[in-house]
Amino acid sequence: MAERPAPPPPAAPPTVLRCGPYALDRERIAAFAAALGDPHPAYTDPAAARALGHPDTLAPPTYLATLAAHAEDQLLSGWDDITTEGAVHRSQALRHARPAHAGDTLHATVRLAGATTLADRRLLTVECAFHDADGLWVATTTSSLLCPAAVPRPGRRPLDPTGSEHP
Repeated sequence: MAERPAPPPPAAPPTVLRCGPYALDRERIAAFAAALGDPHPAYTDPAAARALGHPDTLAPPTYLATLAAHAEDQLLSGWDDITTEGAVHRSQALRHARPAHAGDTLHATVRLAGATTLADRRLLTVECAFHDADGLWVATTTSSLLCPAAVPRPGRRPLDPTGSEHP
């Protein structure tokens, strides 16, 4: 009776992931601006935005941070010892090439740029670059997250904070 080969080990979760598409629409942009308490008419009125030289309603500069958080969750969900539940944002930076507008369809490339262990927590640096439908860079967010330890789950691999198994 022939022996069966051992199953391969689970693949390492990605350290880079492409996410989207994210279709930006007027209603969500207006709701975000209202949640911020920012009454600028360019966030809610296409005519006001066009008068300022924009093709449609303008997304507040921090709007893409909400999309980045979604992309970060997708990237980090594959790691055994990381959870974003209960995570604390230590810092966030945004660099814009151009404003985002209603009607834009964006894709995000999210990357785990760094990881350090602090006691039973992970200090992560995550970059999320947004590009439009033409592939042109729109903005990049860089987040520093302090994540609690996760309960290991079968079939998932722990993060190697030394980066030895990651590019």
